Amino acid sequence: MKRIAIFASGSGSNAENIAHYFESNPEVEISIILSNKTDAFVLERAKKLNIPSQTFTRNDFYETDSIVNLLKEKQIDLIVLAGFLWLVPDSLIKAYSDAIINIHPALLPNYGGKGMYGMNVHKAIIANKEKESGITIHVVNEKYDDGETILQAKCQIEENDTAEDLANKIHELEYEYFPRAVEEYLDKIKK
Repeated sequence: MKRIAIFASGSGSNAENIAHYFESNPEVEISIILSNKTDAFVLERAKKLNIPSQTFTRNDFYETDSIVNLLKEKQIDLIVLAGFLWLVPDSLIKAYSDAIINIHPALLPNYGGKGMYGMNVHKAIIANKEKESGITIHVVNEKYDDGETILQAKCQIEENDTAEDLANKIHELEYEYFPRAVEEYLDKIKK
């Protein structure tokens, strides 16, 4: 049995999509959903999916080992960041070396880094009149959006596309590719 912890800061549509993807797989369990926001809609999704959830503070995350200890206690094999906006602390990266992956709504290394998330990314891409965008699924290291790329998928940007149009295209790519990339990466990591 491989156990996944999902970290999310927002609505949690990717977390829900991943949970549905694995619900009929007896070899994989979404063991917990963690959020840094007490009002994040992902917590409602977790309830509906019957997945345990927990919130944590900035102090918990950066100044204590409580999150690492919780993940170890739950025997987590892989951490998936699905719309999680905080930089992962060194202690967590060391405890889960090469076992934390993230999705970014652009083709890294472009449009990555601090502050580049969600609509900020899409607005910048549209403003720069890019012809394509996409998603990057990557291993997490100590810098924002910097780890080894696992998968990229692209979409075309039409001349009249708005940032909202692009966001919709990116969501479609996320829903199609993210769960499969998680599954393939799980197969690569050691038990």
